Amino acid sequence: MDTAEHRSAEPRRPSLYGAQMWGQVQHLLLNLPVGIAGFVFTVVILSVGLALSVTVLGLPLLALGLAGCRRLGALERTRARMALGATAPEPAPLVQRRAGVSGWVIAALTDGLGWRSALFNVLLLVWGLISFTVTLVLLVVGWPVLPWVVRWMSLLERMLVDSLLAPNALVLRVHELEEDRGAVVDTAAADLRRIERDLHDGAQARLVALAMDLGLAKEKLTETDTPEAVATAAKMVGAAHGEVKLALQELRDLARGIHPAVLTDRGLDAALSAVAARCTVPGGVKVHVDLGGAERPDSAVEGIAYFTVSELLTNISKHAGANAATVDVWRAEDRLMLLVQDDGRGGATTRPGGGLAGLAERVGAVDGVFLVESPAGGPTGVTVELPWRTRAARS
Repeated sequence: MDTAEHRSAEPRRPSLYGAQMWGQVQHLLLNLPVGIAGFVFTVVILSVGLALSVTVLGLPLLALGLAGCRRLGALERTRARMALGATAPEPAPLVQRRAGVSGWVIAALTDGLGWRSALFNVLLLVWGLISFTVTLVLLVVGWPVLPWVVRWMSLLERMLVDSLLAPNALVLRVHELEEDRGAVVDTAAADLRRIERDLHDGAQARLVALAMDLGLAKEKLTETDTPEAVATAAKMVGAAHGEVKLALQELRDLARGIHPAVLTDRGLDAALSAVAARCTVPGGVKVHVDLGGAERPDSAVEGIAYFTVSELLTNISKHAGANAATVDVWRAEDRLMLLVQDDGRGGATTRPGGGLAGLAERVGAVDGVFLVESPAGGPTGVTVELPWRTRAARS
């Protein structure tokens, strides 16, 4: 009984002649008719387009052919994912820099993926002949070696699809940088709106009230110099003095929120210790910073690290219900590592539009990594990796 249960608990190995292998066989056999269709389309329309390129119709026809090759490439990526397990990502849509038909023609003619797709359609005819012939022969007389040969042919086709039909690394990097730039612009705009709101609702309102109080006190003193008027004016001046101190405190808090002086002067250790001291977690926050020497990271990375930890500690104070938290910061070769943990209720997620998603976008804008591990019931741990660039290296 135990032996049977043990055997039933073991994971089953996929059969050599299972559904996956037959799906790959079907794909390899279909390569020939698909390759013939793609070859005829590519050769005919591109040849006609090139031949007529000296006329008005030539270049638009050539652009139309390249756009069609791009569509055929999308079909081949789908086929390869379904049958072969290819991992080629979908490329970005064709980017048209200029409006109108001429802009579309220029975009299509300069599209590298369109030309690579045309090359793939030509090569697919040759590969289709090989894969169809070999697969058909093995289906008839080569059953014992069919699974292994099909597996290797599938691997070769996956490599061909990934190399010709996937967007190249430079295009992916440009797209990623464009997204990061958008995230940085959105974050900067949100920070400006926050600063404007804080100034309008806080320090500006207090300074207006201060001006009114001082004006009333001046009127009291100029109208009469009786002891009652002097006493009233003194009370107004005292109230105005209190408003000045509150306005100064709000301005200091606002300046600290923009970029704290302690971070510039003394670095992450002192700045994060100051943030931890203001945190309202009952058991306090333990901070350990070990950067492995006197070097400091680039000011932009240092600022992102500071504000990330500050926001995470604020979230812990407001939402986690934690008794204690820890902050660990260290350098690992060319990465600045942050780990913020708490013993709260857990369940934190990076849902779209949430605070953690905003932090993840800010970290990603400098090629960083933001990971949240927060099972229900806790504890919660947030790991952040930032690129390390020393100040001396960029000076």
